[in-house]
Amino acid sequence: ERIRGWSRFGDWLAAMTEKGVSPNIGSFLGGGSLRKYAMGMEMRPPSADELATMQRVTAEAMEDGAFGVSFALIYPPSSFADRDEIVEISKVISRYNGIYITHLRSEADTLLEALEEAITVGQRANVPVEVYHLKAAGKRNWHKLSSAMERISEARSQGVDITADMYTYTAAGTGLTSVLPPWAAAGNKLYENVADPAMRAKIKAAALHPDGTWEAMAEMCGVDGVMPTGFMKEENQQYVGKQLSEIAAMLGKEWPEAVMDLLVSEGQRIGTIYFAMSEHNLRRQLQQPWITISTDAGGLDPVWAAPTGPYHPRAYGTYSRVLGKYVREEKVLPLEDAVRKMSSALCDRLGLRDRGQLREGFYADVVIFDPETVADRATFTDPHQLSVGVRDVWVNGARVLRDGAHTGATPGRVVKGAGG
Repeated sequence: ERIRGWSRFGDWLAAMTEKGVSPNIGSFLGGGSLRKYAMGMEMRPPSADELATMQRVTAEAMEDGAFGVSFALIYPPSSFADRDEIVEISKVISRYNGIYITHLRSEADTLLEALEEAITVGQRANVPVEVYHLKAAGKRNWHKLSSAMERISEARSQGVDITADMYTYTAAGTGLTSVLPPWAAAGNKLYENVADPAMRAKIKAAALHPDGTWEAMAEMCGVDGVMPTGFMKEENQQYVGKQLSEIAAMLGKEWPEAVMDLLVSEGQRIGTIYFAMSEHNLRRQLQQPWITISTDAGGLDPVWAAPTGPYHPRAYGTYSRVLGKYVREEKVLPLEDAVRKMSSALCDRLGLRDRGQLREGFYADVVIFDPETVADRATFTDPHQLSVGVRDVWVNGARVLRDGAHTGATPGRVVKGAGG
């Protein structure tokens, strides 16, 4: 009943725990959802009334407990938002001591310019900034990570409250739609456009010869580095785990045409793996004091998730991969710092002052793992594998994992930002 009756962010938060959950749940307000609510998929600046609507809804969400607002500036409709619009929304976030969290407008050719935009938003709106899953994508851009990390450290030294998080894999995961220009989805007409011969020709030309104004993932990774996995229809299962170049050859078409045919067939974005990052850069990022660990994924149970097809292994292995591969095996960072990046540093950033540490009076959110055996098992070819070496977990003092097995307990509750 509640799901059908959502009218505020708080209703959604309450619905998430209504039937019982094992973990705690908190959230940012999605900037894309915010924009869509006010003005749909329009590719233009908001009117004064539309901006006022977004500011009002932002304030309501912050009062309901949102941590802040997230803008994924590489994806429509957030990609249609300009800097001034983001600043005006962020001023509302700031009033409630929230966070502006952003997927940078570029993680590739214009990474440094996109980072500068995020810093500018922080300065103009006087709001803390979080860059989610910091990376330099595409081999030709790997060298830019040094400058990006230096710029973040410099901004912090100048009083800008900016931090970043990361996941521990050299491949990204998003929709197959990311190989097409964002304007293909304007007006919420993506699937209509990719089925229209005239629009297909324009989209194909833009995909084959990107103009530098959008993140062309096929160009960044090469079609051999693009692996679609999220097919739902039986007739398309033959393409699971194959490179885009292979799929195009199987269909006897150029890759943009193959992509558009698949999107028409599936009627959904098609989850895709993009091999774009550097292992060397990943290790350097882990050593930054202002970096925390994130998954950039939802929580999955292999019992129900495996039948739906492949998924990015980060959903299963991110944290155990840090502890096993990067702490124990490669000694990239000490155990204490790795644990901090997964616990107290995150809670401090989100304003959860009574969580994240083993202290009297704090909520008992506790993980017991064996530092000698903890490891990830999920891979890109066999992703639905649980990690090993984690023995017990307590959430709010209730045991949800005992000797590596779920107890069935659902003690999770809503955790709120500073305004809630």
